[in-house]
Amino acid sequence: MIKKVDRNKARGSRHTRVRNKVNGTSCVPRLNVFRSNSNIFAQIIDDEASKTLVSASSIDKELKLENGGNIEAAEKVGELLAKRAKKAKISKVVFDRGGYLYHGRVKALADAARENGLEF
Repeated sequence: MIKKVDRNKARGSRHTRVRNKVNGTSCVPRLNVFRSNSNIFAQIIDDEASKTLVSASSIDKELKLENGGNIEAAEKVGELLAKRAKKAKISKVVFDRGGYLYHGRVKALADAARENGLEF
């Protein structure tokens, strides 16, 4: 009998593999991305102190998005995250794609964050 692969479990194992190599410090924190079908979330995390420094998501009130699960929303979240990072004096990060392919919404968020001043 063929067992159906649990896609989220496979993503979790990919994310674990990535996390073994990517680690955020206080000097260069980690930009983590999580996407669901309806929204996208991004956090800048200092793994040494186990603290979230900056976060942004498509459910933030200041973005006023109708649909949080598309590329346009991901671009706006990337812009907002970069602005908040600048305010917190963060300019350099390491990118953690969260086990997702670097494509579509994840790529749009990363590109928008880069265009607005984050380096990675």
